[in-house]
Amino acid sequence: MATENYLERINFKALIEADGKDRIQDRLNIVDLFLDIEEHITLEELFHLLRDRGYDYEPEFIRQCMNRMVNLGFAQRKQFEGQPIRYEHHHLGRHHDHMICTKCGSIVEFSNEDLERLQIKIAAEHGFHMLQHRMEIYGLCDRCLAKRRPLMPLTMAKAGERVVIREMAGGRQARSRLSDMGLRSGDTIEIINNDGMGRLILGRDCTRVAMGRGIAQKIMVSVAEVKGEQACEDE
Repeated sequence: MATENYLERINFKALIEADGKDRIQDRLNIVDLFLDIEEHITLEELFHLLRDRGYDYEPEFIRQCMNRMVNLGFAQRKQFEGQPIRYEHHHLGRHHDHMICTKCGSIVEFSNEDLERLQIKIAAEHGFHMLQHRMEIYGLCDRCLAKRRPLMPLTMAKAGERVVIREMAGGRQARSRLSDMGLRSGDTIEIINNDGMGRLILGRDCTRVAMGRGIAQKIMVSVAEVKGEQACEDE
């Protein structure tokens, strides 16, 4: 890996010198730090790591340098759902996909040759010549899953069940839609109607809420503990 990083650095230096760029050594300092990190990093995280090494570069200069690394093919810019833009290495001749934990935000890289061949086969069956692709799997990592009660999407709850909202996937916009319905994490709701096709009808306190299946699929719930009948009473 050290040899590969050294060659990447030499390659990058030659290209930016050909560009006629200034501050060559400063740019190489940023590249050296980036190449030392085998993870997905934000500009803010990179800024603080450079500070720790004694470099006081302005954020805009760091952003310009990273964007040039992307343009030259040394880095890739990633935008995972609900997360800030991150940068990762672009190793020539290699491909990997990602699993993203919607709870802690951890990102796991994976590659599978059988999966790659299957995607090429499926594309060919449709007469499609695949140039590039990406796969992002969103869920819970093993650490977060171990901390939680058994969870299921709200769409799997049956009519008559009472469930507790545990978490909401899908980013800030989806959570905002949930809040607009008067629902939040920790609320206990009753499934009034879920026919497996149309909207779900939910009950919370004295209010009934109609929810589309798309957003309901992103809401993770656990079965509520039974504590007897809870009558609806006007305040």
